[in-house]
Amino acid sequence: MASHNAHHSTGLAAGLIAAAVVEHAGAAGFCHMWSLLALLMGTLGGTAPDWLEVKWWTRKRKLWITHRTWTHWGLGWLALLAWSYWSLNEQTWAPLSFGFAAGGVMHLLADWPNPLGVPWIAKRRSLHLWKSGRCDLIVIALAWGAAFIVADKLYFHAP
Repeated sequence: MASHNAHHSTGLAAGLIAAAVVEHAGAAGFCHMWSLLALLMGTLGGTAPDWLEVKWWTRKRKLWITHRTWTHWGLGWLALLAWSYWSLNEQTWAPLSFGFAAGGVMHLLADWPNPLGVPWIAKRRSLHLWKSGRCDLIVIALAWGAAFIVADKLYFHAP
């Protein structure tokens, strides 16, 4: 698992990607409001798989779902991302869910290299590259590198 700060940073990068996609799809709305909200939702989605497991309504804040099970299920996050993308110009809320899903997928990509892995389809898979909390700088650099490449392509080099 990447650190909490790494998930915030990679979620912000995912939000930037989502904002660029929403803008490019023509779903940005008045004053680019939906692009900005997609950016914010990407940041929120970047930490969502972890905070969705917590009983936030109780004082003890224990987990109500085992860590890295349902909330880290890759197929669910990818389905939400695809469905939101296809709905961008049809549903008003689609840019919000697209940004949130982009952040969630980025969270899973950040968790994938460590030994605990992520359940992409049925069981957990891991890249076994490093232990939790280590090499966060690599994860953050890769996420921001992807964000800059996508944003550059969609904002400056799109037909």
